Amino acid sequence: MKKPNIKKDIVDNFGNRLRTRVNGLLIQDNKLLMIKHHMGADHWFWNVPGGGMQFGQDAKENLQREFLEETGLYIDVGAYLFVHEFLEPPLHAIELFFEVSQTNGKLEVGIDPELDTNKQVIEEVKFLSIEEIKKIPSHQKHALFGRINSLKDVRIWKGYFNFGNKCIK
Repeated sequence: MKKPNIKKDIVDNFGNRLRTRVNGLLIQDNKLLMIKHHMGADHWFWNVPGGGMQFGQDAKENLQREFLEETGLYIDVGAYLFVHEFLEPPLHAIELFFEVSQTNGKLEVGIDPELDTNKQVIEEVKFLSIEEIKKIPSHQKHALFGRINSLKDVRIWKGYFNFGNKCIK
């Protein structure tokens, strides 16, 4: 599906304000669940399931909602792992990362309800090994995943990180 101006759509929907996002790390059989987003002509961006928090829902509820919308999976939210701050105006996000486990559901390509039906960006949802993640060019994955050498790394990181990324460049 062709996205005529995904950069403008992202800025219009998510820019010029601080967003709080929740992200879930679902590891099964030594593979991490990742989502491939179509970000424009010949550009993709891989990240774990997650998204913006809605007022009135706690982080756990938001992450469960995001997982179901994007992947068709029901999850339990486990340990809080770390925070990543993305700051590249007009985008600014505080991203909270949690370990999660699947409880039910069937893996499928979901939707982003914040975007119009004809402007959806989720193209693929699948489990990737660390070797597969490393093969993705760094500008096509969340900056966090350019810095891990094993899936154990994301479970032991603690604290605040600001790696930046170039998801819409």
